[in-house]
Amino acid sequence: MTNEELLKEIKELKKEVLELKGIKKTIPKIPTFSFSQITEDELNSVVDIEENLYNETIFDEWFNNDIVVSEETEDFLMKLLKKNIKLIFSYHEDDLKVYFLTPIFNKVDFFSFEDNIRAFYENILTYKTDKFIFNGRVDFMFAKGLKRSEKPYFFIQEFKKAKKPTDPEPQLLAEMISAVELNKTTTIRGAFIMGKDWYFVILEKLGVDKYQYFISKPFDSTDIEKLKGIYKNLQFVKNEIIEMVRQEK
Repeated sequence: MTNEELLKEIKELKKEVLELKGIKKTIPKIPTFSFSQITEDELNSVVDIEENLYNETIFDEWFNNDIVVSEETEDFLMKLLKKNIKLIFSYHEDDLKVYFLTPIFNKVDFFSFEDNIRAFYENILTYKTDKFIFNGRVDFMFAKGLKRSEKPYFFIQEFKKAKKPTDPEPQLLAEMISAVELNKTTTIRGAFIMGKDWYFVILEKLGVDKYQYFISKPFDSTDIEKLKGIYKNLQFVKNEIIEMVRQEK
């Protein structure tokens, strides 16, 4: 190869490199949203999602369950409530988690070695599309796996004291959308907590990036009867998911 041919080849290579750099510069950056920060407006900007306000029976199967609260469990809940009721409104998020919520989760017992499933706290979850990315740490996730989460089934977005720009509702919905898509299913249950009030949620996939969701009336956890209802609702979800996992085997 002559010097002239070599220079020509180098020139062509430089041209190709510049063209590739130009292409790279024009590729739009995929927006990334953190579960802990995503807002309602941001969620609506990437998916078609709407609350269904008209279905009066969607929670009947869930809430009208036949779970029986034993005397021992009722005594446990009453003592837990008596110990914390005067402080729930002033607790910081971690205080609420450690003193009031975690004991309830442990009593429900989201853990089964036999079925290879347990609750994960502050676990990383990522859902990527060619249009957007959802990722971040999830407050509470009941998922298949023991050493690491493999398949998420139920979420609780916890520890929020009051509604604010980064309120838990869109955060929970982003997590539920991620799980529906990763699991290739069409429906999932979840819950979010604001101070003393629990809200249970059902999300359904209607089409490509299109969803509807339902939010229950609040369950006031400072009311012992409502707290028993919360416990029963969590037990129902746990039992339902474990049975589903067993059928998958």
